[in-house]
Amino acid sequence: MSTAPPAAPGPVRRPAYRSLNGIWYVLPSLVVLAVAVVAPILMSAYYSLTDYSLLREPGWVGLQNYATLMTDGGFQRALWQTAVYTLISVPTQTVLALVVAAVVARRTRNRFGAFVRSALFIPVIASMVIVGSVWRYLLGTDDGVVNALLGVIGIDPVNWLGRPTTALLVVALVTVWKNLGYFLVIYYAGMLDIPEDLYEASSLDGAGPVRQFAAITVPSIRPVTLLVVILGTIWSFQVFDLVYTMTGGGPGRATVTLVLAIYGAGFQSMQMGYASAMAMVLFAIVLVVSLVQRYLLRGK
Repeated sequence: MSTAPPAAPGPVRRPAYRSLNGIWYVLPSLVVLAVAVVAPILMSAYYSLTDYSLLREPGWVGLQNYATLMTDGGFQRALWQTAVYTLISVPTQTVLALVVAAVVARRTRNRFGAFVRSALFIPVIASMVIVGSVWRYLLGTDDGVVNALLGVIGIDPVNWLGRPTTALLVVALVTVWKNLGYFLVIYYAGMLDIPEDLYEASSLDGAGPVRQFAAITVPSIRPVTLLVVILGTIWSFQVFDLVYTMTGGGPGRATVTLVLAIYGAGFQSMQMGYASAMAMVLFAIVLVVSLVQRYLLRGK
C-alpha cells in the first residue's frame, strides 16, 4: 500500500504587525525628510504660482512668473553665468583630481601619500565663508599676497575681483581649489580597486606610465569619473556662499549666479513668488542631472 508523499510546506506568513515593525525604525527619518525637504519643495511650487511677497498675502497668478522668466534678462544672465562657472570649474577639478590621484596612488602609497591626501582635504572641511574671505584678502589689489608675489617678478597688480573679465574665472578656480581634495579621495578609492596585474602585464609589454594611465586607469574608473562630473555639476549650479562672500555678485552683476539671483529676488526685492519660480527652475535642473546620473550609473 503506497502512501502519498507529504505535501510541501507552504510559505510562512508573518503576522501583519511584524511587517510593520520596520516602518517604526525609519519613521523619524521620514518625518524629518518630509518637514525639511518635501514640504519646502511643495511650498515653493505653490508660491511660484502666486505673487507672494513678504509684505502681502499671496495671490494666484498661474504661470505668469514663469512667463516673466522667459523675458527676464537678469535671470537669463544669471543662468548663463552659472553655466559658464560650471563649465570652468567642473572639467578643471575633474582633470586635476584625476591626475593628482593617479600620481598619489601609483607613486606615494606610503605615509607621505597619506600626508598629501590629508593636506589636500583640508580645504574641503573649511567653511565656504572662511574660504571666500581668505581668498578675497589674498587677491586684494593693493595689499593682497597674490599681487605682492606678482610684483616681485615685475608684473603690475591686477584687480582680480573688480574686473568683469576675471572675477567669475577667479571664483571658479577657488571652487576648484576647495573641491579638489574631495574628488581626489573618490578617485583614489576607485584606483585602489584596479588589479595590479594589469599594470604588471602592461609593463612587460613595454607600456610606460602615461600609456598605462590612458589605457588602464582612465577606462577602469569611468563610473567614478561620471560620478565626479555629476556631483560637481550639481554643486556648481547651487553655488551661493562663495560668490556672495568674494564678490557679492559684482562687479556690475558679472558674477551673479542662479542662487544669488533667487536670494536677490526673494530677500532684497521681496518677490517671494518670483524667487520661488526661479528656485523651481533650479530644482528642475538638479533633478534632470540626478536622473541622468541614475541612468548612466545603473548596474555600476
